[in-house]
Amino acid sequence: MQGRLMGKRFHASHFVAGAWEETHCCNYLLATDLEMGTPDGYASTSWERGYGDYVMKPDLSTLRPVPWLEGTVMVMCDVLDHHTHEEVPHAPRSILKKQVNRLKAMGYDAMCATELEFFLFEKSFDQIRKEGFRDLAPISGYNEDYHILQTTKEEHVMRPIRNHLWNAGIPVENSKGEAETGQEELNIKYAAAMETAEYHSIAKNAVKEIAWQHGHAATFLPKWHHDKVGSSSHVHQSLWADGQSAFFDKSDALGMSALMKSYMAGLLKYAPDYTYFMAPYINSYKRFMKGTFAPTRIIWSVDNRTAGYRLCGDGTKAVRVECRIPGSDMNPYLAMAGMLAAGIAGIEEGLELQPPTQGDVYQGDTGMIPGNLRAARDALHGSEMLRAAMGDLVVDHYTRAAEVEIEEFERVVTDWEVARGFERA
Repeated sequence: MQGRLMGKRFHASHFVAGAWEETHCCNYLLATDLEMGTPDGYASTSWERGYGDYVMKPDLSTLRPVPWLEGTVMVMCDVLDHHTHEEVPHAPRSILKKQVNRLKAMGYDAMCATELEFFLFEKSFDQIRKEGFRDLAPISGYNEDYHILQTTKEEHVMRPIRNHLWNAGIPVENSKGEAETGQEELNIKYAAAMETAEYHSIAKNAVKEIAWQHGHAATFLPKWHHDKVGSSSHVHQSLWADGQSAFFDKSDALGMSALMKSYMAGLLKYAPDYTYFMAPYINSYKRFMKGTFAPTRIIWSVDNRTAGYRLCGDGTKAVRVECRIPGSDMNPYLAMAGMLAAGIAGIEEGLELQPPTQGDVYQGDTGMIPGNLRAARDALHGSEMLRAAMGDLVVDHYTRAAEVEIEEFERVVTDWEVARGFERA
């Protein structure tokens, strides 16, 4: 549910002999929090039901080497019900696959790309954890956006990341310094939505493992310090038909087809509904701040990085929409599934796209992105569109996930509260 890789390590001989067909896992893996706790309230599994098994069915088309680990290959799995062998509906892969198939039935292929932003730190994961996550020092001392000299100092980590991922069959385009101290960005070539989700998940895991191998920590926490810019994961998207972009119309002033306009109108109308899938934790919402290139309003603009939705490649065959709302902590399967469902709704409803906004879109009176996890939880729970697109079971399952995160946070006394009120309250 968190978008991280979970699974088993097999001896190669056993995998070849039969495990390539299927293996099993505990069904609590789709009902845990970040700490691997087993909160109650899920319909799919519970202490009362005994925590049985799911089937992990390898998708052999995803088999790939893992060059940064000795003698290792990996494969992604679909999660199936043990008794029926049907896909588990609330598994992230199943959720995205359903929306991709809806588009295929309409004659379209969903093409996407994600940008992975993260921070590198001087110390290792274990050192930072043992020191209580205090006095964190990024790997650089100044804003390194597009900075060649500073990123040269980080090539002992970033070069292996690029090359190992390329050798694993993931089409890395580039890396760059981002707009903060120690912040990096990794860009991977656009691909079909399912492939993009896999590229993203594998790359995120690789970044952490390769950073660890070199004695550093990497974090995808969207906002690790209130004085630092947050980390996002922008999602570029377009629909294609017969090998051509269905979003492009050369007769339009911006190159936008009627299909694209309805799709984007759906993204905007239903943005609150799927915000949870783009920002699933308490910390996710600390990133949405004016003047930080993180959006706050549900609005679109042409090549404007202050907008939640940016039109890129206007007037060209590369025209596409970039959703700038998701944070670096998103689950790519869920985030893209939510966007595709909203875009489909816009097409089916024949929605009209309002004219683009110009200037500083932090100003204005347009609708706001949900400002905290509770608001996003409420929007998800009440979304008739997502219930129709994904099913009640899926919406209720992830509504509960949001509630678990809120409940856990609300019972904890934070350092901020103690420092603020210890003497003066």
